[in-house]
Amino acid sequence: MPNQKSKEALLVMDMQNSTISHLDEEMILPFQKTVEAARKYLIPVIFVRLAFSTGYPEISPQNKLFSMVSESSRMTVSDMEAGIHESLKPKSNEPIVTKSRFSAFTGSNLEIILRSQQIDTLVLSGVATSGAILSTLREAADKDYKLKVISDACIDPDPEVQRVLMGKIFPKQSDVLTVDSWIAALNKN
Repeated sequence: MPNQKSKEALLVMDMQNSTISHLDEEMILPFQKTVEAARKYLIPVIFVRLAFSTGYPEISPQNKLFSMVSESSRMTVSDMEAGIHESLKPKSNEPIVTKSRFSAFTGSNLEIILRSQQIDTLVLSGVATSGAILSTLREAADKDYKLKVISDACIDPDPEVQRVLMGKIFPKQSDVLTVDSWIAALNKN
């Protein structure tokens, strides 16, 4: 089989008002730099957000974490908190995928978009490393996507969890790169 050039897409996960409004501007810079580089190199950018329908039919009372969301009456698809943060404003041609669990695939049309665009490599960024990034990475690996994780464009509230995932867990299924090393590799191609 001939060696075909892979087609990448950047997933920007859970960078929505509810999850990053408390971050300072400096913490958002790696995400902005990653999105700008993807756009420059014509790599599709796909924004992924967590949101639910009014009335929360997607949330089981047995789901410990998400049932707390339904009790708060927040994070519906029309709620401003579920919108992508203004600092990363999607362009009109960049899809915003809505998921209903940690993985970007669960309850969303992500896989249809990826298959339709013949994307075989996912570049992962977002919040939180132990949630959306880990869950999406595991599911994408099971679906045979090539994977890259942008380490400094991923945030977790627990620095030790971040260190272990980036240093020990993720390298078993993906390339772990910094924004600058990813951009340097793009410059070579």
